[in-house]
Amino acid sequence: MKEQFRPKSFAVIGAGPVGCIVAAYLAKGGYRVTLCDVLPELTAPALNPGIIIEGAEHLQAVVSNTCASVDDLADEKPDVIILTVKAGALPLIASAIESFYHEGMYVVSWQNGIDTELVLSQLLGKRAVIRAVVNYGCTLIEPGHVHMAFHHVPHYIQELDPESEAAAIAFAEALTKTGLVTHRTDQIISMVWRKAILNACMNPVCAVTGLTMAQAMNDPIVFQTVDALIKECVKVARANEISLGWDFYPYCIEYMKMAGDHKPSMLIDIEMKRRTEIDFMNGKFVEYGEQAGIETPYNRTLRSLVKALEPK
Repeated sequence: MKEQFRPKSFAVIGAGPVGCIVAAYLAKGGYRVTLCDVLPELTAPALNPGIIIEGAEHLQAVVSNTCASVDDLADEKPDVIILTVKAGALPLIASAIESFYHEGMYVVSWQNGIDTELVLSQLLGKRAVIRAVVNYGCTLIEPGHVHMAFHHVPHYIQELDPESEAAAIAFAEALTKTGLVTHRTDQIISMVWRKAILNACMNPVCAVTGLTMAQAMNDPIVFQTVDALIKECVKVARANEISLGWDFYPYCIEYMKMAGDHKPSMLIDIEMKRRTEIDFMNGKFVEYGEQAGIETPYNRTLRSLVKALEPK
């Protein structure tokens, strides 16, 4: 009889706010956690004084180890690797993981954007990959110190290969025990697209204008663009037979009204002169629009404006 999967050690790749949160919860839950990032100054506080989370949640936890290279994780032999980096880095990271991947190890896309899990499965195979939809907003005050603007549980995960369902359930149970309540679902694609629409209609608008989410929603002129993006993204989703639910549009409006004066990640990326995830957000709606014969002028425009800002 096959032994039941019980994860005991984790690696979190990416010491930004999203990665720090999941690393802190797992460490608080008593698991062995290695936090990996190419910038050692981002991971150093995770060992002393520990990752600090304030805002919607409050906790402080010290991780077991840190490293500056994905290759170093070969010695750690984690049961689960959680990716919280920007989606554009996935091909390089997946290639590095492939060099030490073995059957029984799982890799989780704990990220924004559409099709991130497919990038991983192309190199690692479907059985190894789990996709997550994460429902918290956060910013990095300083390395290892995170402000969590909101936390809407539960979070959701799903395996790509039905053979890995038990592993996905075990991973969700481990997260839930730490306080990061997570459920295994069989509707992850729908959930990914629902969240991607929320990101695609707000992130690029804030990135281009410099406005917070509340400012964008409360400006009647700017809101027209947000509203048009929602409707265009919904049209693309429905044309590709992605289930969103009949009441998704009013849900979008109500959800974004509750976001408050929060700077979305794409605006922070522009301010910090970093590459954004625009290709895995609005770029995907352009791509799937072409696939279904749907024009996407708003998504094309916002993608081009954000990409014009990136080199600056």
